[in-house]
Amino acid sequence: MKINHPLDVVTLFPVRKSAAQKQSFRDAVQEYLESLGYTVSVEKGSCRSRNLVAGDPDGAKYLVTAHYDTCARMLIPNLITPCNPWLFVGYQLLVCLLLIVPSLAVGALAGYLFHEFFVGYFVFVVLLWGDIILMMVGPANSSNVNDNTSGVVSVLEIAKSMPEKYRKDVCFVLFDLEEAGLIGSASYQKMHKKATVSQLVLNLDCVGDGDEILFFPTSKLKKNRNKLAALERITGQFGKKTVSLRSKGFSIYPSDQGHFPYGVGICALNRGRAGLYLSRIHTPRDTVLDETNVNILRAGIISMITGSAAK
Repeated sequence: MKINHPLDVVTLFPVRKSAAQKQSFRDAVQEYLESLGYTVSVEKGSCRSRNLVAGDPDGAKYLVTAHYDTCARMLIPNLITPCNPWLFVGYQLLVCLLLIVPSLAVGALAGYLFHEFFVGYFVFVVLLWGDIILMMVGPANSSNVNDNTSGVVSVLEIAKSMPEKYRKDVCFVLFDLEEAGLIGSASYQKMHKKATVSQLVLNLDCVGDGDEILFFPTSKLKKNRNKLAALERITGQFGKKTVSLRSKGFSIYPSDQGHFPYGVGICALNRGRAGLYLSRIHTPRDTVLDETNVNILRAGIISMITGSAAK
């Protein structure tokens, strides 16, 4: 299967979970990026992760990244409220309870039936860890248009549209095994530790569903006025869409940018009574990829890179 346009990923490679699925996807993306003139390589990392790298990872000033692996299917959505600490923590506790309570109940029943505490404890531990493992590496969620096909499409769109004279300043990286614990990005950072000390890392994760696009910088990036100013220049109102930088107050967005000193997580959020939120991911309802978001991010990120490079 051949990619002729970044959006082809949605239909040609909707699931990237097994080794064979990932290999087919990487081969097609590598062919596509090489047809655009990029030098592309596949870097091996921990736990058999494979990161796809286009450009010069050690000479670039910017990294534009996304994870390409497909998440496991969950019974409930992975609700994320990056700016609401109470709801964020409360929901995580609820998920923990939903994992612990059924396992504890079955373990207690087993202990009662066998009249042996250690039997019940063993059953509880096995069931609990089984649930945790299934959440990370269980059967693929076949609907993953937002998480994170949207990020992959955005990276490819930016690579396609990047003016040739500025391509030396940016490296595009598609991380593997984000869903299993940010493994691919950790391996990449370790391999390119010296270069990533100063690079601005723009990590696109779930950018397809929501009218409010937010940039979540790491704590070190929040203290760097020059790099923050570059991000500020591409914020604003675009029709009904808003692009903003969350440089003050509580914010947490768990994704690959956390491994890099100057990382920024980029996502699209909806607004409700509890504030900004991301939902529907990890479930069959993850079916929305708004091309307007991709176009806004493509234009903004290219403008930032080419604008600062021209100075």
